[in-house]
Amino acid sequence: MSTDVPGLRASHGDRDRVVEVLRIAAGDGRLTSEELDDRVERALTAQTQGELAALVADLPAEALTAEDLVVEQRSGNWSRAGQWTVPQHITVKTKMCRVTLDFTDAVITSRTLRIDVDMEHGRIVIVGAPDIAIDTDQLHLTFSQVKRASKDVVADPRLRIQLVGTLQHAKVVEQRP
Repeated sequence: MSTDVPGLRASHGDRDRVVEVLRIAAGDGRLTSEELDDRVERALTAQTQGELAALVADLPAEALTAEDLVVEQRSGNWSRAGQWTVPQHITVKTKMCRVTLDFTDAVITSRTLRIDVDMEHGRIVIVGAPDIAIDTDQLHLTFSQVKRASKDVVADPRLRIQLVGTLQHAKVVEQRP
């Protein structure tokens, strides 16, 4: 959620993201049930970005990571590793770039992660534990390939990663830590 223009009208998605942040904060013990109820009601009726920003202003920055992660880059390397909070959606738009997403120590708050990919001449490396499943059925591959660490199907994955989009002269590589 952007706080750059507090008078900007809020969308349904903006309200939903703030409600999710509030619920996570309550689950972490940062808000009482009464505070949660009050703030959720105010979030659902908020009309501007400023009203929404005020509802989460006293929460730590890491609680606000429920927003989408967007990776847009031309050439080079981009990576996310260590203890990072995994959003429900990641967008990857790159050319001649290697993107590494390491889920080894990541904080996973949802059972599904959708990654929309538009990649030319690159590589997306997904580092994950055996209880993470990667679904590539919705990828359109042009002179590209998917290289998996394991062919085994995970029955009840802790996280299901859905890769959607197009790869041109690119590769998806799954690695195990």
